Amino acid sequence: MNAPAARYHVIHETSYSYESPVSLSRQLLHLTPRDCPWQSCIAHQISIDPEPTLTQSRVDHFGNLVRQFAIEAPHSRLLVRAESTIEVRPHLPAAGLAASLSNSLANSPPWEEVRDALVYGVTPVLLDAECFLFESPYVRVKHEFSAYAGPCFTPGRPLLEAVQALMSLIHSEFEFDPEATTVATPVLKILEDKRGVCQDFAHLMLSCLRSLGLAARYVSGYLLTQPPPGKPRLVGADASHAWISVYCPSIVGGIWVDFDPTNNLLPDTQHITLAWGRDFGDVSPLRGVILGGDEHELDVAVTVTPCENEVSIGESLQQT
Repeated sequence: MNAPAARYHVIHETSYSYESPVSLSRQLLHLTPRDCPWQSCIAHQISIDPEPTLTQSRVDHFGNLVRQFAIEAPHSRLLVRAESTIEVRPHLPAAGLAASLSNSLANSPPWEEVRDALVYGVTPVLLDAECFLFESPYVRVKHEFSAYAGPCFTPGRPLLEAVQALMSLIHSEFEFDPEATTVATPVLKILEDKRGVCQDFAHLMLSCLRSLGLAARYVSGYLLTQPPPGKPRLVGADASHAWISVYCPSIVGGIWVDFDPTNNLLPDTQHITLAWGRDFGDVSPLRGVILGGDEHELDVAVTVTPCENEVSIGESLQQT
């Protein structure tokens, strides 16, 4: 029997308070959940205070819906509120209703076969995958990463089984530590120190996979945070999350399979997909430039609520 779909209501609020007035602000938002074969954005709106002078929506290179805006009047604060209702349907890589997840992973092609198929000029160009083969600002392709992942990718091992082993290795050897890194921490430093948050673990896993010649992308989204037993859920207590997706040509056109190294699991209905790209820089929820402002204070609050009480999300998962 198929698992039920899950519906969520998500509020993502970002506020800036500036020490002195900002005369001009131009911002780029990745705050609109994607429509995917396994996910539908049922309702969505973004409110901005103060009112922008101009706004524009477009689709970026990776298919994410992007909102751009400019504020051309002096302001001392900025509040961006994104509110969405999303339905997420089961999408684990199972071959059929009777197939177990482990059997599905074991039935994927040998990882070397997938690597060789992604070599440019050897097979028909796979544009959807090949743009995720190379280095990007936060992801490196280096021998250190292929050497770290090597024990998981033994000769002839099925791709998805090997990727799951790498995910489990990272989860077992790296410590979740929100104080250990910043967005600017190099991924080689993360490999050395073995500490970080979900964004770091995603960049590390991407570096390992791309260093082996495999296509993998960065996925941003949300998770529901479960409060301690007997405690109420707090508004704004949830957070953005990050995981990875690897390309597997197991069917015509290929499929992308998600892996969450922070929690050592394959995402399903408990993960809400916001956007994907080469790394965090492609899908930052809000980034831009301002004139003025001097010092500023940033506050981010995310609230994820199941739309129906009977929806079971599972055990508490770690987030950024």
